[in-house]
Amino acid sequence: MTDSISPLYAEILGETAAIDWAELAPWFAKGQLLWVAGDLDLVAVAEAIASDDKDLVARLMQEGRLGRMSDEQAADLHQRDPELWATVVRPWVLVQEPVTARRVTHH
Repeated sequence: MTDSISPLYAEILGETAAIDWAELAPWFAKGQLLWVAGDLDLVAVAEAIASDDKDLVARLMQEGRLGRMSDEQAADLHQRDPELWATVVRPWVLVQEPVTARRVTHH
């Protein structure tokens, strides 16, 4: 069995890149950043939004795995400045901190 990707997935993948928080901050200020949980496929989530897969998008939002970035998340990213990945599905910029990039901190 061969897994193939859709042309839309391939297009979004080609437009996905590493980015730092300073470049994303203006989009946060405009309310256009969507946070994607680190265990999800960022490109697949972007594809779901672009193709108007309302059921999947609603489920991810209900599960808290997709949603507008909160002030607390933004402050945390500003402070830590981790490696982030982003892609655009207008008017949104989807952002993710890959699980492998997260530093474990103990309080």
